[in-house]
Amino acid sequence: MPWQARQTTQKSTREPSRWRPPVVIATTQKPSQWDGKAVLLATSYLPTSVVAGSAITQEDTGPGGTYAHLAELGYKPVHFREEIRSRLPTKAEASQLSISAGTPVILICRTAFADEGRPVEINEMTLDAASYILEYDFDA
Repeated sequence: MPWQARQTTQKSTREPSRWRPPVVIATTQKPSQWDGKAVLLATSYLPTSVVAGSAITQEDTGPGGTYAHLAELGYKPVHFREEIRSRLPTKAEASQLSISAGTPVILICRTAFADEGRPVEINEMTLDAASYILEYDFDA
């Protein structure tokens, strides 16, 4: 499985203050690839009070993704919020994505909320800007 789970005291830079305790499970996905080239880096932060002992914390999570497992635990995401920014990559990001220091990256911080506005995941993604088109379609 592409996910590696670890317990950490590191908090997302966008972590809602409602998350208690501060220890979360951080899962780091192997870089997503397109035609053999890494194009996306992602780390998810999930509260231990929600995922402790579940398949999400295992190296082999079995069938279904994080959101399917959250739903099984009674925390189905029903609302998402994304913050999008761009900047030049750090040296580590440029190396992992095999891009030059002058190629911008797109940062997406997605928060998934369950019922009653409870945040159940923060996913911080770094995208090679030259490899993505972000498209949004919504009513006025």
